[in-house]
Order: sequence, then structure tokens, then C-alpha cells
Amino acid sequence: MPILALLRVVPIGTASPSLSSYVAKVIEVLRKRGVNYVLGPMGTSIEIDGFDELAQLLKEIVEVLRKEGVQRIAIDVSIDIRFDKELTLRSKVASVEQKLGHS
Repeated sequence: MPILALLRVVPIGTASPSLSSYVAKVIEVLRKRGVNYVLGPMGTSIEIDGFDELAQLLKEIVEVLRKEGVQRIAIDVSIDIRFDKELTLRSKVASVEQKLGHS
């Protein structure tokens, strides 16, 4: 069952208020696994095959950030599942753009 998810990974207690280097580590995990993603300013949207893949992905993200010295991580996950048709990140955006009259 393909699902879409929005991930927001927040390292807590880092030496700097900037988190972009940690976000880059998370994106490297997604790229390594071949996950289709869209990076946003407040989170990253992903397409995955199911909950097992999501669980494994979250585990890898935690392991990578722990190796970077992060002692605490908050992770928000928002999931979109549709049973009547397959969802993709691109199709969701295209649907809204079509209704706005954009090509």
C-alpha cells in the first residue's frame, strides 16, 4: 500500500541553532534508500511503500543523527493513505494546480 508522509525531524540540544546540516543527513538517508521526496522549508514529504518501510526509514534516520552526536530527537509524521487510487507527491500538487487553472 503506497503512502505519502510528511516528516519533520528536529534534533534537540545541538551546539548550534542551525539545523540544516542535520536535515542534510536525513536527506542523504532518503537518497541512499531511493525514496522519492520533496524537501520543504518546514518538513520533507516522502512516498513510501508502507508502514514497514516507514519504520525502517525512521530507525535509520535516528541512527544517523545519533552518530552525529544528537542526544534527543523529536519526529513528527503526518501520513496520507488513499485506498481508491494510488497517491504520489506530484499528483497531489497537480490536482490543486489544475483547480487553480495552472498547467
